[in-house]
Parts: sequence; C-alpha cells; structure tokens
Amino acid sequence: MISEASAVSFRQNLSDMLNQVQYRHDSIVIKRDGKAVADLVDARLFERIEAGYAEVPEAEGLAEIDAAVAASRAGR
Repeated sequence: MISEASAVSFRQNLSDMLNQVQYRHDSIVIKRDGKAVADLVDARLFERIEAGYAEVPEAEGLAEIDAAVAASRAGR
C-alpha cells in the first residue's frame, strides 16, 4: 500500500512509519507544501529496483526517471 504523509507528520511519527515500511512493506510518499519530495520504500523493494537498473548507464537511468516524473506531473 502507498500512503502519503506531510514532512511534519513524517518527522513526528518517524518510528511508526519506519515500522509500517519495514513490517508491512508499505511505501510512503513524503510531501512538503503539498508536493512530493521523497518516497520511503522498504529495503527489499529498493534492492529490486536497484538490481533492475544495474546495467543501465547512469545518464540513461536519470533521463528515464526525469521522463517518468514529467509524465506523472502532466497527468495531474
């Protein structure tokens, strides 16, 4: 499950949110002023993502991320 939290809420509930990510394998989108600034995902998911991009050159991977972010913002 993906949930959202403000930066203030995240800071105030850090321990609970870390448990939510670690044990329930949830993800949390952290927002500041209503804009997503970070995502918290469990380590296993991050390892899978990282492994999937291991062979991709850094510039190509960053370009792909930028394109996904732009597409997401355009869909809002």
